[in-house]
Amino acid sequence: MPSISPTAWEKERFRAFGPRNVDEIAGRFGIPDQIARSIRTLSSVLPFRVNEYVLSQLVDWENIPHDPIFQMVFPQSGMLTHDDEQLLAPLVDDSGRKKELRLAVQQIRSRLNPHPSGQKQLNVPSLDGDQIPGLQHKYRETVLYFPGQGQTCHSYCTYCFRWAQFVGDADLRFAAPEPSGLVEYLGRHPEVDDVLVTGGDPMIMSTDRLRSHLEPILGVPTVRTVRIGTKSVAYWPQRFTTDADADDLLRLFEQVVASGRNLAVMMHFTHPRELETDLARRAVARIRATGALAYCQAPMVAHINDDAEAWSTLWRAELAAGAVPYYMFVERDTGPYDYFKVPLARAHEIFRTAYRTLPGLARTVRGPVMSATPGKVLVDGIEETAQGRFFQLRMLQARDPRLVGRPFRAHYSESAAWLDDLRLAADTPADIAAAIKGSLPSFLSHFDDRLLDQELQEELAHA
Repeated sequence: MPSISPTAWEKERFRAFGPRNVDEIAGRFGIPDQIARSIRTLSSVLPFRVNEYVLSQLVDWENIPHDPIFQMVFPQSGMLTHDDEQLLAPLVDDSGRKKELRLAVQQIRSRLNPHPSGQKQLNVPSLDGDQIPGLQHKYRETVLYFPGQGQTCHSYCTYCFRWAQFVGDADLRFAAPEPSGLVEYLGRHPEVDDVLVTGGDPMIMSTDRLRSHLEPILGVPTVRTVRIGTKSVAYWPQRFTTDADADDLLRLFEQVVASGRNLAVMMHFTHPRELETDLARRAVARIRATGALAYCQAPMVAHINDDAEAWSTLWRAELAAGAVPYYMFVERDTGPYDYFKVPLARAHEIFRTAYRTLPGLARTVRGPVMSATPGKVLVDGIEETAQGRFFQLRMLQARDPRLVGRPFRAHYSESAAWLDDLRLAADTPADIAAAIKGSLPSFLSHFDDRLLDQELQEELAHA
């Protein structure tokens, strides 16, 4: 499969390939014309970016288009509706119809739910009535921070729920130009002890640029955990091994750890092949050697990892590398959702089958988990009762901290693939039902100083 030997990667420099390089890639790797045409067409709507490491070390070119990595990084026919694909194809081929193409692309993207689970409407916090760019505050203890220079990735996943970050529309992006707004917000919100630096991928930034965003956070004494969400260990492990500033990056990690904080690198591995290369395993080892914690998470997605053997192999590989299997997510209802969604009943059976094969230390993983509007909802099981079958569900995390950890039920469905598809059981607690139906008090939406309720303020005062 690989066309470049592993030793050659010691000197390889990062280079990204995009829609303009489809013909070049097709010629090198023998992509059939019809598939290449679909890639060109769909990449006018869905973001497409890949690099030499993914092309030469991860994709099995003998098994396209079915290869999981090929499905993961190349837009495929079926990811858009047949009508939309038929509309786009002649516009993409005709350079004289750019205006028509632009309008068609905008209309199609608007139908793909670019910001699911109320990210724009509910998660953006405010200071003195003004929204802060590049921040999300959904859960009381955790703020998500989107550095403006980190809003791209070494390669793009076709299933990415943040695809809207990458399509060049400023109105769809979360991006902070610098960290002053974050620092001021943290100063006013001592309940936040966890900052998740995310994107895009923060590891796309140089070490100096990343340092300019991390060091100010270390000046906030109430922040005890810094998390970095990244796919780079899978898509460009050289970031931690042979890039020109890789050693500087690891020293920055050591600096964060030495400050007394937990530094958690949240690694995104979707398929076990991503951990099969020596470079990936060496990258994990170097990260762990800094004192950083390594956690792994990914969604279950059709065509890529919707089978128990893939998950069992992946979780065992993560454990062997010294990382903690953390979350199996449910694919979010955005982008090419119909192509990738897996019914909850099937996702639960896959999780249960894979989980049974694991040693105890790998049973840290939780899933399937929906990161939905009210919070993280775990499919805990399926029960048979005299009244019928039910999903056993649990709020692992919630906008309203009072809901965290609480169980509830929904009627079983073979086809339901998201929380909105479920019919809640009659015995669902009223506050959980209200959260799921979107009728929570407004203070749970924006975490503005004026909107924290009395209970939370009293809890903080006695902390």
